[in-house]
Amino acid sequence: MKKAYLPLIISSAILVFGSCKKQLEYTPTGVLSSTALSSPTAVEGLVTAAYAAIGNGDMTGPIYSMWAYGSVRSDDAYKGGGGTGDVGEIDAMEHYNLVTPTMDFFISRTWKNLFKSISRANVALRAVNNISDASFPDKKSRLAELKFLRAHSYFTMKLLYKNIPIFDENATSEDILTVSNDLSWEDSWNKIAADFQYAVDNLPETQSQIGRPNKYAAQAYLAKLRLFQAYEQNATHKVININQSRLQEVVDLCQSVIASGKYALSADIADNFLPETENGKESVFAIQFTINDGTTSGRLNYEDGLNYPHGAPQYGCCGFHAASQNLVNAYTTNASGLPNFTTFNNSIANLSTTTVDVRIDHTVGIDGHVYKYDNTKPFSNSWVRDPGVYGYFHTMRNQQLATSSSYFKNGPFMGVAKNYDLLRYDEVLLMQAEAYIELGQPAKALPLINQIRTRAAASTGRLKKADGTFASTYNIQPYGAIGFTQAYARTALQWERRLEFATEGQRFFDLVRWGLAAQVLNDYISIEKSRRTFLATAVFTAGRDEYLPIPQSEITFTKGLYKQNPGY
Repeated sequence: MKKAYLPLIISSAILVFGSCKKQLEYTPTGVLSSTALSSPTAVEGLVTAAYAAIGNGDMTGPIYSMWAYGSVRSDDAYKGGGGTGDVGEIDAMEHYNLVTPTMDFFISRTWKNLFKSISRANVALRAVNNISDASFPDKKSRLAELKFLRAHSYFTMKLLYKNIPIFDENATSEDILTVSNDLSWEDSWNKIAADFQYAVDNLPETQSQIGRPNKYAAQAYLAKLRLFQAYEQNATHKVININQSRLQEVVDLCQSVIASGKYALSADIADNFLPETENGKESVFAIQFTINDGTTSGRLNYEDGLNYPHGAPQYGCCGFHAASQNLVNAYTTNASGLPNFTTFNNSIANLSTTTVDVRIDHTVGIDGHVYKYDNTKPFSNSWVRDPGVYGYFHTMRNQQLATSSSYFKNGPFMGVAKNYDLLRYDEVLLMQAEAYIELGQPAKALPLINQIRTRAAASTGRLKKADGTFASTYNIQPYGAIGFTQAYARTALQWERRLEFATEGQRFFDLVRWGLAAQVLNDYISIEKSRRTFLATAVFTAGRDEYLPIPQSEITFTKGLYKQNPGY
């Protein structure tokens, strides 16, 4: 169905390069070294291999789909699956118990997978640097693309682990073993930002091939980095200051992206979650996946492969990533079509009588509601694998129908060729709105937030049941200017980010950025454990649980050079 926009496989020889320091120190048999790949064609292959690496995670070592790290660890979702022992590492994450021996495997695998992508970028950067401009006319752009890819992987590592080692393509194997993870808040962010800034300065405004970042994608990603950097943390992860100059950088960068005219909100939010409408005007940068590309099964996203309804005959497995009751309640609206900020979680919402935000039916599988835009097979409670533990709700944003030409079943697991958006235009709008609010300019944030809400209200076209009616009663309205103070705007923005990106793995990292993780998640647990008793022993410990532990295997290998995160 889909053809690769970037050639994803040049040869098996160039697709395997080192994942971490251990792998950087030897050359596997049958694998060409970077020094042997000096022709323009071979160098281009190394660049392609670096692109491939950012999509090379797996179900137990995810690097782009943050459903386990960013959704289940938040108030958006439960682990799901066949009880708490099924992939128990994620259950441990949900309980904020990350010191069990098996956790090092899961967390270490993600660490290594991310360093594989960084290693590929560095190998390719060395090769591109060593080729002449005359023989490689795209040299300038390729260098910028590779630094963009490297920065993306380091950014992801920083969100997950906070204290990470950062080195570039000039570091030798010996140098790498001397690079500590003990960097200051500013230094670590600035090292990653330098790569994004290089990409901003050297990428073209338009790329001839879909899948390559342009100048504006680099600006958007740099804006996201500066937004996280603005909320300055101390050594125990407490937010101690919100840096106003960083916020102004966010405003300026986002404004450049908006003013470019290259991007816009899709008419229907569903367009962001379907392969037929991928790489559209809302996609700023996405990992490209393929199917029917001449290989056995294509190049597919398997990181979400556990997250299909278990009992649905078209799938068969595995029932992970169940939407929480708290999230479902958060989608309820009042008579004015606005969120129930303070009362949303007082009781279990009656979805047959209450009004809701349209986005609930783009996010949550609910009995009798259209599932993934197919009104011939509505979601059924019989599809839920373990309702006694996790309730009857499911998720659907990153799943595809079994009838989709992007879908491939590999044994019990599902893979899809739907591209994975790392940055969308809706996030650019909300990043700028957040910066305006924290700069004391909520009036400038209001129209940006309302653009998101207006699009959400219009996104009903694919939600009608077979009889032409809606399973939900929708009522979502824009915010008014009266009373839109900084405090109110901050609450509205935080709510909007949750509903717009629910179950996409952003929620936990937002809470940490805002310094709200301990408060929000312990409040969530205090109520949710009475609804889902498996959460009875869960507790979030401030100053520890904001970040994953540094894998013990890495600390051991570096002979204690890497410092463990606080509390572990």
